[in-house]
Amino acid sequence: MKIDFDKLGNGLVPAIIQDASTNKVLMLGFMNQEAFDKTQAEGKVTFFSRTKNRLWTKGEESGNFLNVVSILLDCDDDTLLIKANPVGPTCHTGADTCFDEKNVADVTFLSFLQDFIDKRKAEMPEGSYTTSLFKEGTRRITQKVGEEAIETVIGAMANDDENFLYEGADLLYHLIVLLTHKGYRIEDLAKELKKRHQ
Repeated sequence: MKIDFDKLGNGLVPAIIQDASTNKVLMLGFMNQEAFDKTQAEGKVTFFSRTKNRLWTKGEESGNFLNVVSILLDCDDDTLLIKANPVGPTCHTGADTCFDEKNVADVTFLSFLQDFIDKRKAEMPEGSYTTSLFKEGTRRITQKVGEEAIETVIGAMANDDENFLYEGADLLYHLIVLLTHKGYRIEDLAKELKKRHQ
């Protein structure tokens, strides 16, 4: 990764921090080469603080670290996009983000979950429930989808909202496993729904 730290004339590049699972933009900071190197080495986002005039690891005082998942460089080699898992709120005000947005799981989390299940299929780690489903094959996975669908319906009919949501989440998880097993992704269902909507 060849970052152009000289472009702005001060040895700094902007670093946009995005939640790896929700895709919410958490904050913007600046990095010099030393901050970037420390971020890569330690796996926690470190900036160059212009007000403190030193390296500053986000969370060094509060414990609200930003654990790095991936680092991307833009097309001009002068801006970083860092996807991270935040520990606690990101903003010093106590807000989830520095833009005062709530950072909660929404439908974009389904793509994150899909990526996680894809990784499970590729790596097949021992002791993983998802791995066991892939090993047992189509019959077992479809059986689980059917079971979870029935349990979701039972929760809805009983007006048991807590159970309805719990079983609905199980149904969705097993459906994504089935999609993955058959060579598809949750986005393929979204594409089909979008086509019908148009």
